Amino acid sequence: MPIKKYKLIDYDFMLVLMVIGLTIFGIMAINSAEPGSSRKQIAGLIMGIVLMVFISLLDYVFLIKLYILFYIVNAVLLALVLSPLGSSTNGAQRWISLFGITFQPSEAAKILLILFYAQFIMKYKDRVKNFGFVLICLAFLVLPLALIAAQPDLSTCIMVMTIFCVIMFVAGINIKIVIAVLSVSIPAVLFVIYNAVQGESSFLHDYQQRRILAWLYPEDYANSEAYQTLNSMMAIGSGQLYGKGYNTNEISSVLNGGFISESPTDFIFTVIGEEFGFVGACIVVVLVLLISLECFNVSMRAKDKAGEIIAAGVGAWIGFQGFINIGVATGVIPNTGIPLPFVSYGLTSLLSSFMGIGFVLNVRLQSNKYNFGRV
Repeated sequence: MPIKKYKLIDYDFMLVLMVIGLTIFGIMAINSAEPGSSRKQIAGLIMGIVLMVFISLLDYVFLIKLYILFYIVNAVLLALVLSPLGSSTNGAQRWISLFGITFQPSEAAKILLILFYAQFIMKYKDRVKNFGFVLICLAFLVLPLALIAAQPDLSTCIMVMTIFCVIMFVAGINIKIVIAVLSVSIPAVLFVIYNAVQGESSFLHDYQQRRILAWLYPEDYANSEAYQTLNSMMAIGSGQLYGKGYNTNEISSVLNGGFISESPTDFIFTVIGEEFGFVGACIVVVLVLLISLECFNVSMRAKDKAGEIIAAGVGAWIGFQGFINIGVATGVIPNTGIPLPFVSYGLTSLLSSFMGIGFVLNVRLQSNKYNFGRV
């Protein structure tokens, strides 16, 4: 696996600093929410930095030639989740344990699929505007989506579909296809919401229907599905401008009162809002936005189509997933159970995100070299 030579001045240190800064912010919040978990997250930060730097110095053009292997490994890992090796929590089977290590394959699936499509589309870039090629790309997505949906994990399915749509758009598909997809997907979302409020749903799981209803009518589900979201909004609002202070021992703290479960993971933004206030929450939002935008900026400067897809795919992943998580914590969208990149507790999510940024840095280094050569 060749390690290429690059100039230090071409390294995107600003992106690195933003990612590390956001992760440190997350570790502080995790330490407040669940002190025993912060050490593991610190270890994850160190491992993540090593992975990120190592990947950034490789040659992504060489790595993505293993795209078929990436697809197979992804499918096998997702299938193992549904095997006896899989472990279940809160009615969802999303983890596997191998050699004493427990991890969540659906998080790793995002970067593996991005790498797969980067090479596949690069290889057949002359056929991108062909509707048949788009169907083939969609067909490759069916298996991983079906395995993730079987866990069940609808939120990750939506996230993977979002990444796929951004990848296809960056690949340069016919604008007529984009319009056709939007004309179908938007009414489909509205129909799902309509179906959820019409009594017994014909295709939604009970918990999925209740989550949608709790989002639309939170007061009616204040003691059940909307309990977390309402408490989250109360905690964020109580933080006011500057928050109640880091690791506060105030009796009025919603977190200290035990009213927020999953506080180190799905509702970590709630902890930040309560303890660091509006200012702290804005810092997190801005960092997520800037990291995502920088990934898209790298995509526009990439030397080839594969580099464009990798950087844009990671940018879509970090940006959309970040704002979905924040949207849940603030009651803007239904509860999805999806982590906040670089902030939520979880080594699989953290390491996968750092790997994604490593590939973006690699694309940036090679694009600088390529653009300099052109000049």
